Parts: sequence; C-alpha cells; structure tokens
Amino acid sequence: MSTDNNGQPFFDDPHAALREIAQNPAAYAHYLADFNRVLLDMQAKLEILQRETRLHCRKTRVKGDKWGQAFLRSFPVEKSLNDVLSNLKSISSGLEKSAHKRHAHDEKVQEVRKNRKEKTHLKAHKKNPTLQAAPENPGQQGVQRPNPGYGGPTSIYDLNRRESA
Repeated sequence: MSTDNNGQPFFDDPHAALREIAQNPAAYAHYLADFNRVLLDMQAKLEILQRETRLHCRKTRVKGDKWGQAFLRSFPVEKSLNDVLSNLKSISSGLEKSAHKRHAHDEKVQEVRKNRKEKTHLKAHKKNPTLQAAPENPGQQGVQRPNPGYGGPTSIYDLNRRESA
C-alpha cells in the first residue's frame, strides 16, 4: 500500500492488491483458481451452446439444397466455436501450470537460500581450522594410532601377535 509524505495511506495504486497476490504463492494459486472456475463454467455453457448450434445449423435446410449442403454451411459456425473452446481449454491448463510454476519458484528460492547458507558455512569452516572437531582421547593428542590395515603382521606366523581390530 502506498503512503504519502505524512505516512498516511492513500489508495491511488490500482495494482496494490495484485502486487500482494503475486508475492504470496498460496494467494496466487487461489486467485488463478477463481479464474479457472469461471473459465470452466464458461466452457461448459459454450459446449452446450456448441451442441445446440450444431444441431440447429445442420437441420436448417433451404428449398433446393442438395445432400450435405446444410452440413457444409454449418462448418464455419462450428469451427469458430470449436476454436473458442480449444482456446479456453488451453487458457485453463495454462492457469493451472502457472500456479504450479509459481509454487515451484518459491521452493527453488528456498532451496537456493539453504544451499548458499550451507556453502558459506563450509567456507567459514575451511578458513577457520580451529572449528574442527576435538580428538576423541584428550590425553593422547600428539600420538597417532597405527592403521591396523597397514604395518600389521607380515606373515601368517605373526597373526597371533596382531591386535584385534
């Protein structure tokens, strides 16, 4: 909402409501669902109109018509309504697709934020080695334990002297 110099709101911005809807994915989906309901209702009524118009136009005969002339005369009318219905169906599917894309955009933004936060944390961890984990036995900090896989017994006769892992 816009405000004047004194901080008082004024309502001269006609796009303020749509701006708020665009910022909220749930409101965006709800708004598009309202449009979709209207389109689906319109589509259902136009399908009935299409059927009735087709029946009327194909039955309308003029004296002297040959077989199929009424049928051919009805094609332009039927085609125009079919085009409108196919456009309505594509608009309806486009609205649904847009709502899903808007939701996916917000999820992607959250994922990018999370990944960037993790990256900065890892960079800080690499730059500051004092944040590394403390050794398990504080009394043996300078002593390294031998790796049992290497430097152990070299022959089968030394197996009894080998420490268990």
